[in-house]
Amino acid sequence: MSAPLLQVRDLRLSFGDHTVVGGINFDIEAGQKLALVGESGSGKTVTALGLLGLAQGARVSGQALLQMDQGPAQDLLALSEQQLRGLRGSEIAMIFQEPMTALNPLFSIGDQIAEVLQLKQGLSRSQAWDAAVETLAQTGIAEPARRARSFAHQLSGGQRQRAMIAMALACRPRLLLADEPTTALDVSLRGQILELLGQLQQQYGMAVMLITHDLNLVRRFADRVAVMEKGQIVEQGPVGTVFAQPQHGYTRQLLASRPQRKLSEPPAAEPWLRARGLRVSYPVAKPGWRGWFSSGRFVAVQGADVAIAPGRTLGVVGESGSGKSTLALALLGLQPYDGGELKLGEGSWGGDAAAKKALRRQVQVVFQDPFSSLSPRMTLEEIVGEGLRIHHPHLNAQQRREQVAQTLSEVGLTEALFPGLLQRYPHEFSGGQRQRIAIARALVVKPQLMVLDEPTSALDVTVQQQVLALLQRLQAERGLSYLLITHDVQVIEAMAHEVMVMKDGQVVEQGPALEVLRQPQHPYTRMLVEST
Repeated sequence: MSAPLLQVRDLRLSFGDHTVVGGINFDIEAGQKLALVGESGSGKTVTALGLLGLAQGARVSGQALLQMDQGPAQDLLALSEQQLRGLRGSEIAMIFQEPMTALNPLFSIGDQIAEVLQLKQGLSRSQAWDAAVETLAQTGIAEPARRARSFAHQLSGGQRQRAMIAMALACRPRLLLADEPTTALDVSLRGQILELLGQLQQQYGMAVMLITHDLNLVRRFADRVAVMEKGQIVEQGPVGTVFAQPQHGYTRQLLASRPQRKLSEPPAAEPWLRARGLRVSYPVAKPGWRGWFSSGRFVAVQGADVAIAPGRTLGVVGESGSGKSTLALALLGLQPYDGGELKLGEGSWGGDAAAKKALRRQVQVVFQDPFSSLSPRMTLEEIVGEGLRIHHPHLNAQQRREQVAQTLSEVGLTEALFPGLLQRYPHEFSGGQRQRIAIARALVVKPQLMVLDEPTSALDVTVQQQVLALLQRLQAERGLSYLLITHDVQVIEAMAHEVMVMKDGQVVEQGPALEVLRQPQHPYTRMLVEST
């Protein structure tokens, strides 16, 4: 039998005195798809970066033998930086997790792909450009010649991910490392990207190491799986065997970490938020000379009817561009609407400044990425207490501090677990803990309605389950209403009493959540459910 394409033996990575990968072993056969699975902090990404010599500041030891087309195998960990540069892109390539930060904002997509071809294959500028356009076409991007001249910010999330794949595959590497390539994408786009990777893998005969925490992706894509916990591979084998008969407790925990539906059924009540025929549009320039004299309108939300009663959750599901976030902004009073009517309790956003301020206390929001929505210069006491200073100015510093500590305790953050809790900063917490802080910031002013914008999309499966369970408990205890915006059908099924499905600014289906998701009537709803 021929040797594996890549043999990793006793791979260790340390930063100072802290060991993050503690002696792992795995093989990748030529043409094989291996999934490296685990939660954030398990060592998945730094393993891939270590193999490529990209883990800056890390002390790396062990052996990683890469079989070459010609000549003896090369130990990646023993090569110089110059030797590794010769292999990166041509023999082994990587798709990074967040294309918006991995792509250069100052150069067009085509220029970035062409640069790789010029450096690695010695093509002329015109040859490299033509090859870049062809590679973009192979990834399924519409109008590849035009998109090649676009910059990263001019592409959608799915298009940026396809551009990253095109760049990684430009020189036809034999091994592709894909680091969470679908994490931030809608369910249908996830399926498309996964299908694309599978097609390209077969077309080029390359091996793929998929780094992910999404077990559904592993089931659909990989041949083998290696499960990492705290820098160790605790279990590995064929996907079917490991998933059907997991041997390690951590593997069983990951497989059991699906969102659980544990909703309370509040007594019937009149909706606190009511919107009828809500319409939101934006001005857009008309093409050609007509744009000099007038602008057109892009309708982002068309005739939406929304009703949320106390203690209940309305889930809004749809792909990027469907109008979910625009609808939420209109309901939050942050985006003007030009049609329909909207009432929140007995008030509306059309009142005077005092009425709007009172309404702001009753409607709070939890954003998708707590790391960017929490000020890095403020302590937890300042972050969570900010709402109290604005809406309850009669409280003194000690009273605010007590309410902040009590609210943080409600979301599972206590002084006993985190000494000096109130004086800590957001960067000192994990992703799931930061999301709890964001929930506490919204919760501290005792709102009636909380808008949850993709609250768990960037979290690991076990942390996602914990956050959803927390939200369910808070709803039952406080009678909160939730507007839950997500593209994850499983989260909707676990959290929502009612669901609204949006596509291209229109509500295509709505009703009781379980009824809609288990017996979808609209083709688009069926597609979303099947893509999960």
